[in-house]
Amino acid sequence: MHVIIATDGSQQSVRAARYLRSFADPDAITSIGVIAVLSPLAAVPFAGEATKGYDDAEMSFRDAAKQATKDAAAILEGWGPRITTHVRSGNAATEIVRAAKAKDAGLIVIASQSSRAEAVLMGSVAHKVLNNATCPVLVVRPGAKTKKPAKAAKHK
Repeated sequence: MHVIIATDGSQQSVRAARYLRSFADPDAITSIGVIAVLSPLAAVPFAGEATKGYDDAEMSFRDAAKQATKDAAAILEGWGPRITTHVRSGNAATEIVRAAKAKDAGLIVIASQSSRAEAVLMGSVAHKVLNNATCPVLVVRPGAKTKKPAKAAKHK
């Protein structure tokens, strides 16, 4: 089975790659394609501050996307399946679904970072992939946030 892992360079997408490795049988996966998608109308860096120091914004976005795919692939290195990396340009959800169809993928792994409100207002890539993919989709949500311990009541 071929697996597509979508990355945007965020720590959550790195966690999604780790999550796949934590439970999947590497003998059942023949190959993995790690994909990053650049928006042709990007107005902000690909992810975080990975593009500091670049004069050419388009090249910095592409370089950051390439690095994001390498970072996710590094987590899976030595695990078993053959890994390839790809950078595409276009609508993220559309390109992820196209890549999965082109490779006849058996699974798409994607991180979800948006809050429910953001997903309703803007739509999320994970939500769009989930609704348009022709194969199963594993959406890796952020873990529960650490709560601060309650202050102990003062006794008199």
